[in-house]
Amino acid sequence: MQGKEFDFEKFRLRTFVDKLIALDEVEIRNEPTALTDLSSIIENTSKAVLFKQAGPEKVEMIAKAAGSRKRLIAALDSTPEKVYEDFLNRNATPKKAVEVPSDEAPVHAIKITGKDVDLTKLPFHPQHEFDGSCYISSGIDYVIDPVTGRSNVGSRRLSLRNRYQTGTNITAPSDLKRIYEACAKRKERLPVTFTIGTNPLDFFAATTRAQGEEYHMVATMRGEEAPMVKSLTNNILVPADAEIILEGYFDERGYCEPEGPFGEYMGYYGTIHMDPIFTCTAITMRKDVMYQTLQHGTAFKLHETDAACMTALRVEATAMRILKNVVREPVAVYSRSVSGGSGTLRISLKQHIHGEARNAMLALFGAMRQIKTIYAFDEDIDIRNDVQVEWALGTRFQADQDMVTVTGMMGMPMDPSLEGRRTGAKVGFDCTKPFGRGNEIIFTRCAAKVFGGPARFQTVEQALEAGPLYYSHVVEAIGSTDGREVAAEIDRLRDEGRIGRDKDGRYHLVTGAKPGYTGQVGEWYHDPNHGI
Repeated sequence: MQGKEFDFEKFRLRTFVDKLIALDEVEIRNEPTALTDLSSIIENTSKAVLFKQAGPEKVEMIAKAAGSRKRLIAALDSTPEKVYEDFLNRNATPKKAVEVPSDEAPVHAIKITGKDVDLTKLPFHPQHEFDGSCYISSGIDYVIDPVTGRSNVGSRRLSLRNRYQTGTNITAPSDLKRIYEACAKRKERLPVTFTIGTNPLDFFAATTRAQGEEYHMVATMRGEEAPMVKSLTNNILVPADAEIILEGYFDERGYCEPEGPFGEYMGYYGTIHMDPIFTCTAITMRKDVMYQTLQHGTAFKLHETDAACMTALRVEATAMRILKNVVREPVAVYSRSVSGGSGTLRISLKQHIHGEARNAMLALFGAMRQIKTIYAFDEDIDIRNDVQVEWALGTRFQADQDMVTVTGMMGMPMDPSLEGRRTGAKVGFDCTKPFGRGNEIIFTRCAAKVFGGPARFQTVEQALEAGPLYYSHVVEAIGSTDGREVAAEIDRLRDEGRIGRDKDGRYHLVTGAKPGYTGQVGEWYHDPNHGI
């Protein structure tokens, strides 16, 4: 399929940044900015940050391009209402990557190879106080398993060592770790190519496991065929519309050099550990290259990091898909990225049978190992509103009967509370009202009545003849703007033995009540020792 025409600007990083600028999602810093100042500026700015003159080379660099839900919705060309559907539909609709010639690929406009390679001219920069080096945190790695011939795509940081080499991190369980360990055991190098500077959709592709050739996930997440170009010094295909490419190999020595610490996505430092060395054999880039850095692992602004925002969207979309298969009427899901990227999930649902909330929590725990804590609420709670959530937790939850704990569950390797274990415990908080009793007055949220609408009846008696009503609803039904006359009229009916009340406090017209007393209609919550 070579020769197909592509719009190489459509999915490039610079085009996406222009879109974010139009949405007022970018703070632009025109002044020269030292590399040592970048991370503190990024961390203390809620928007994405575009540095026009970063470092002594005065390069353009965008930070936090994926650091909010609004930015991710823009990447998906979606809306808040449709974003889950659009995200899942892209995952479920495979597209193909298509190879294009090198002379058509914008990322091959500038080619640097051999002894001309100099990584020290790229904007590696300090990112956290106790990190082991300066970093490029936005790398997406492409490799081919030499045994199976299958491509693998992931996302890795690079820590600068010298003009030709960097450290990296291949310690967490992954396909790349498996592939590289097998190569090291055979004393073989593993060719790898990194892209630096891509649309957030490519990061979604890099962090999604797929059957077959994983580089096709780039096209799948974009929703259309994606142009790929073969690397200059190895046979690996990578997006031809990326901003910059680093080609090379992980050497045959295996886990030979210490790397880290590094501020990880859960807001803690990953420890120093032994890792492979990446040797760069070629650098290619666009003529008007835009570099990219991520905000990664800042404990005080974790909800603004690229990884947490992308993870939260993926978790919510997946959780909603699961809930639709488990409960009759799911309402909303909300991943709390401040708790480690994806560890805490809030869900709301309208329960139709007893135990639906607990079934939902257990289904999510079993299907999504990153979820550590789930809070379940009724449909009347806005789960993105902390005030409503705390209120429901305080008034609808009893620890001895509403807490669900499961043990021996797979956890996330980076969770420091596991202390190196592969399995741990998960907990669910059932903050829903007792099933079947949600309409009772004792489980009804109280707030001021907003009166309005035309009068529907002329008298209190006429209003109650139509059915039982609460006091304020009687006031509204007769169009009163006072209410005192309604209380007096109810008292007159009481004197005649014609007024009663049910357990929830609604007024009824009755016959046969004792004059001067309010009749009891139905069963009450307690025995008041009076009635009809």
